[in-house]
Amino acid sequence: MTVIQHGFLGALPPGPRDRLLALGHEVSFPGGARVFEEGGAADRFWIIRSGLVALDVHVPGRRAAVVETLGGGELLGWSWLFEPYQWHLGAQTRGPVLACEFDAERVRAAVRDDPAFGLAVTDCVAQVIARRLKATRTRLLDLYGPGAGGEPG
Repeated sequence: MTVIQHGFLGALPPGPRDRLLALGHEVSFPGGARVFEEGGAADRFWIIRSGLVALDVHVPGRRAAVVETLGGGELLGWSWLFEPYQWHLGAQTRGPVLACEFDAERVRAAVRDDPAFGLAVTDCVAQVIARRLKATRTRLLDLYGPGAGGEPG
């Protein structure tokens, strides 16, 4: 498997990166495939090698709203690391996708058994969450901030 040197894997030090990669296997998804559903069991996660995956949120009575689109090198799914291990969003491919898939239970066990590995993985996942929260905040300000047609600030 080719190691992606940017994105999530690029942020991991070489030792933890190699250990994580040893726990994964390559998978592919066709375009338009639902990878996971909001509220479902977060029993695995992926690092995208190529292609795009849209993260969406269920909106009652309407189509799911896309909140972010992920591409090569990015972590798809972080809910596997935190109880209750349920997806907060849904995910659907935008075209063919190649990814490295990881069994969440196996990775969580490795995180518990090796504190250095666990710290490295948890730190990188936390960085992903922080970046996505910041991006979401920026999108919300663009939509609802002063001068964006929303309420005056």
